[in-house]
Amino acid sequence: MDLTIARQLFDQEINQPDNSIDLAKAALYVALEEYPNLELQAYLNVLDSIADRVRLRLPPQNYPLRIIQTINGYLYEDLEFSGNDADYYDPRNSFLNQVLDRRTGIPISLSLVYLEVAKRIDFPMVGIGMPGHFLIKPDFEGAGIFVDAFNGGEILFPEDCQGRLSQIYGQPMELQPAFLAPVSTRQLLGRMLGNLKAIYLQQRDALRVLGAIERILLLFPNALLERRDRGILFYQIGRFAEARHDLELYLTNAPNAEDAAAIRQLLARLDQN
Repeated sequence: MDLTIARQLFDQEINQPDNSIDLAKAALYVALEEYPNLELQAYLNVLDSIADRVRLRLPPQNYPLRIIQTINGYLYEDLEFSGNDADYYDPRNSFLNQVLDRRTGIPISLSLVYLEVAKRIDFPMVGIGMPGHFLIKPDFEGAGIFVDAFNGGEILFPEDCQGRLSQIYGQPMELQPAFLAPVSTRQLLGRMLGNLKAIYLQQRDALRVLGAIERILLLFPNALLERRDRGILFYQIGRFAEARHDLELYLTNAPNAEDAAAIRQLLARLDQN
């Protein structure tokens, strides 16, 4: 499939109210640029099938903990989904088709699978964008538990989240309320694309970095730091007119930014081209 078509499909999916965005479809449209022969419906069917199997296993008393335990049993024991500790920064961990095929991923992509299964069995859950990690939780008042999809669906209480945060950063960390706030569908997709951006930056893959940034900007057109990064990237790959546009827009909106002087120097170099 042509890259432009994949990008258009992504844009169409996210160009509606947040609660109307189909998270699985949007994630698969992200993957479609990397895997142009991806059969979208086949992967949606996989999610449907997993949910059907979970639904058959639900006990008569559908208490939240029992539902979570049932999902966990099928995903992590029967299907053997697991967090990819061995190759955490493999970009395949961020593509939903690969996560479903390989049954491994990173916290946010495994959370996405869990969220989509839960949605299909009418058990609403939301993503929790904790720094350095990603959790999910039941979406109803008074739900004081969290689920760590990367670690076998482990059930956490707020004090456990405090410990997990400190463990991730290797030092005592204060758990601020904002760390356990639900994220929107757009924010979840933006974080997935941010992960891909970081991986491709490390790999020095300019075109794939650009693709990630451009989709982040579709989600958040006013994201100034992404606009700046795209401008710098345009400069590096010789697309000078586009670089000037992005960098000037950045300075117009953030004239006192810490890097404003460096961006002005970059614009001065553009004047010489």
